[in-house]
Amino acid sequence: MDILSATILLFLILDPLGNIPIFLSYLEKSKSRYKILARELILALIILYVFLFFGRQFLQALHLKQEAVAISGAIILFIIALRMIFPTSKANVDEEIEGDPLLVPLAIPLVAGPSILATLILLVSQYPEKLYDFSIALFIAWFLSAIILFSAIALQKYLGKRGLIAIERLMGMVLIAVAVQMFLDGIKTFLSTSS
Repeated sequence: MDILSATILLFLILDPLGNIPIFLSYLEKSKSRYKILARELILALIILYVFLFFGRQFLQALHLKQEAVAISGAIILFIIALRMIFPTSKANVDEEIEGDPLLVPLAIPLVAGPSILATLILLVSQYPEKLYDFSIALFIAWFLSAIILFSAIALQKYLGKRGLIAIERLMGMVLIAVAVQMFLDGIKTFLSTSS
C-alpha cells in the first residue's frame, strides 16, 4: 500500500463530512470555537500517532496474529461503512455536556475513533516496513480533515444537509469495497500460512 492509497483510506475512515453536524452542535455556543477545534484536532492527532507507532507492540503483547487483526479490522471497517450508508441514532454521542468539550467526544471518538485506531494497527501489522509512509499518510488525511472541519459552517451552508449526507454515503460505499478487499486478503493470508 502506497502513501496515496493509505491517505485516501485514512481520510475516508476519519469521515470529516459526517462529523460536521456533530462538531457544529458542540461548538455553536462557544466563543472560542476555532481554538477548541484546533486543540481537539491536535489531541486526536497525538492519539492517532501513539496507536500508529505503538499499536503493533500492543498486538504482540496480546499474542494476536496478523491474519486475525486483518480479518477483524475488515469487519470493523465494514460495520463503520454500513453505518455511514445507513446511519443510526447518534444519541450516545450527542449527550449534553456542560462547558467546552475536552478530549471527549470531539477528539475521541469522533476523530480518533475505534475504526481509525484499528485500521492504523492493521496497516502497521501488515506492512511494518512502511511505517514512515503511513505516518505521512496519516498526517495528510488528518490535515485534510482539519481543513474540512474548520470550514464546517461554510460547507454546511454550501452543500446543505442533504449534500453532506449524500457525500458521506458515497464515502461509505467506497469503504465497503475496501473492507471486503481487506477481508479477502486476510482470508487468503490465513489459508496460505495454514496449509
